Amino acid sequence: MAIREIRVVPDPVLRTPCDEIKSITPAVRRLVEDLLETVDDPGRAGLSANQIGVSLRAFSYNIEGKIGYILNPVMEEKSGEQYGDEGCLSVPGLWYKTRRADYARVRGIDLDGNEVVLEGSGLMGRMLQHECDHLDGHVYLDRLEKEERREALRYMRAHAAK
Repeated sequence: MAIREIRVVPDPVLRTPCDEIKSITPAVRRLVEDLLETVDDPGRAGLSANQIGVSLRAFSYNIEGKIGYILNPVMEEKSGEQYGDEGCLSVPGLWYKTRRADYARVRGIDLDGNEVVLEGSGLMGRMLQHECDHLDGHVYLDRLEKEERREALRYMRAHAAK
């Protein structure tokens, strides 16, 4: 197991839709171990595989003391609305109010091929949507209003040059 380095925007792996996991290999098992170890840090709610440079559909989470993972998640349902602060390990130092559904449910599998359903409202709902976005090649900045998105990208360019 290893704590992996987090990829940051504009790394192209963050903009590439991730591939479905076709079989549970030793490499996939190591990936899950690394995702779980890397997300196990205060302030980290979720971590997708592409954020550590692996373009496979998997993410780990750390919500209210519960740490877990899911492979090949598919968003099944979203409802309600929340508008609150959101940040991202791949967009360090920036937090913006972001509109999301309040409730979300995803379905996927675990390392034994068993079905897994993750669902929740509030922070859990936000994390599920945020991580599924990552796996589809999107970052939360894509959901911001145009002027906020411009401001965030200007900030990132200015700080990347330092």
